Amino acid sequence: MSSPRTNPPSSGRLHSLVAIITGGGSGFGETIAHTFCREGARVVVADRNAEAADRVAHALRSAGGEALAVTMDVTVSADFARLVAETLTRFGRIDVMVNNAGISHSNQPMLSVSEAEFDRLYQVNVKSIYLSATHCVPVFRRQGGGSFINIGSTAAVRPRPGLSWYNGTKGAVVLLTKSLAVELAPDQIRANCINPAIAETPLLTTFMGTADTPENRARFLASIPLGRLCQPSDVANAALFFADPASAFVTGSCLEVDGGRCI
Repeated sequence: MSSPRTNPPSSGRLHSLVAIITGGGSGFGETIAHTFCREGARVVVADRNAEAADRVAHALRSAGGEALAVTMDVTVSADFARLVAETLTRFGRIDVMVNNAGISHSNQPMLSVSEAEFDRLYQVNVKSIYLSATHCVPVFRRQGGGSFINIGSTAAVRPRPGLSWYNGTKGAVVLLTKSLAVELAPDQIRANCINPAIAETPLLTTFMGTADTPENRARFLASIPLGRLCQPSDVANAALFFADPASAFVTGSCLEVDGGRCI
């Protein structure tokens, strides 16, 4: 689900800021890209899927925004270096790094997950945070500040059975966010995390481990006090808060966007 295409304002909450969004070609990332663009940000849509990245960037430009598509793999250091270099060449700076790209294994018994699946999970969900810091922190330091926004999960706070290894990756994202925040604070570099509940994204059936039927949805909805799934717009609005200079005194926060599931 993407945000409505509306022309970005000549000023806005993110006016003139430059934001990179990994996994920006679909799901949470696509909606974050549209939300940031509407608020005046210049957006870099990074995704392994070149067609998806180009589609989202084209939509942003068609709405009057400034956007760049970059095809890259968040597990490859050279790709991250190229992403940062292309962003600096096009826009001259980086203000916000949104680590949104993520995967999961299907909901299943923990010992059914292969070693190859386990390794890939940690590469995409955790190593990507390391690589983003490796390549963005020097830029942020030169600029005098910057902001990381990491997309975690309620799986790190209230884990569901059948997703043990995925839960572990998101626990790492939460702790890494807090570690980045405290270590990088003297450089005026912030790091915050968003923990969505199960959401209407392409990963929905992966988390369910079964078909998306009304009966199966009902089992998951029963665990969410507000009675609905998380929407990409819910996550995008939280990301907007963390990217906004108005949140300049907020760092190390991990915000549950979960309809009350973690209460």
